Amino acid sequence: MNRRTIIIISGVMLFFIILMVVALVVESRKSQRIQKAAASVQINEEDFVDGPTVDYSTFEIIAGGDGREMVLIPSGSFTMGGGKAGDFDEQPQRVIYLDAYYIDKYEVTNADYKRFSSMLKRPLPMIPVFEDDVSLLKEDRQPVVGVTWRDAVAYCQWAGNRLPTEAEWEKAARGQDGDRWPWGDNFNPRNANGRGEEDGYKYSAPVGSFERGRSPYGLYDMAGNVSEWISDWYEQFYYKDSPFKNPTGPEDPGITQVLSYRGGSYESTKHDLRASKRFGGAHPERGESTVGIRCARDHKFEKTS
Repeated sequence: MNRRTIIIISGVMLFFIILMVVALVVESRKSQRIQKAAASVQINEEDFVDGPTVDYSTFEIIAGGDGREMVLIPSGSFTMGGGKAGDFDEQPQRVIYLDAYYIDKYEVTNADYKRFSSMLKRPLPMIPVFEDDVSLLKEDRQPVVGVTWRDAVAYCQWAGNRLPTEAEWEKAARGQDGDRWPWGDNFNPRNANGRGEEDGYKYSAPVGSFERGRSPYGLYDMAGNVSEWISDWYEQFYYKDSPFKNPTGPEDPGITQVLSYRGGSYESTKHDLRASKRFGGAHPERGESTVGIRCARDHKFEKTS
């Protein structure tokens, strides 16, 4: 073998060696990128599940007339309305003042409503439109649904309470700083029972199932599970002229005479689970498979009773 042939063979071998080294470097860098991406996903998943531990023991709790826990929401101002992220009927975002009041820690359950129904000889609610077996919504610890606004008023009165106003409900859900969701400004689908089964439930969940989704005052299910009746008539532009102190909704229901409910349900999207989201168009004599009850009580009533 002559010298020229040896040089050619050596050159070809060197070329392939260089190609192999380059390929190894490229694959190594690709592997590092994949590992970094995987580590990032793992960290996000940990953050997704875990969150800060909050001490709710500082809030006063009483037993309502139905024996259920009610939390004292202290007097003071809070930010109401949706701001830039809100719908047109959540405008303008503004500061509102509320006197102290109590509100249920949990949604009213089927077991709670059965006791009320039995004592007052009232019929149990009928669930009007539900595509699946209605028994899936009837477990004792699940929130009662199918109740009309008049049913909700009657239940709360029986318990020595009343329905919350729209402003009271929103403050209890988001706190005085106006958080977007009860737990803060970062959405976490595992903190609430909304649309889809990522949260672990297809329909309603037993009340109190979402510990990480509690409001700043320690209330459960203020986003999702089922929506809740409030006392106010619904008016699209009420926020523009509502009073600064203790707003109770429009005095005149208008021609439409429709009511509001709040909180979103197991059918709600991320946008509709916001604490400032308003739902209007409800009729006082019509129940829904996604709307239930949470009661409130005047603080002064408790102190003088």
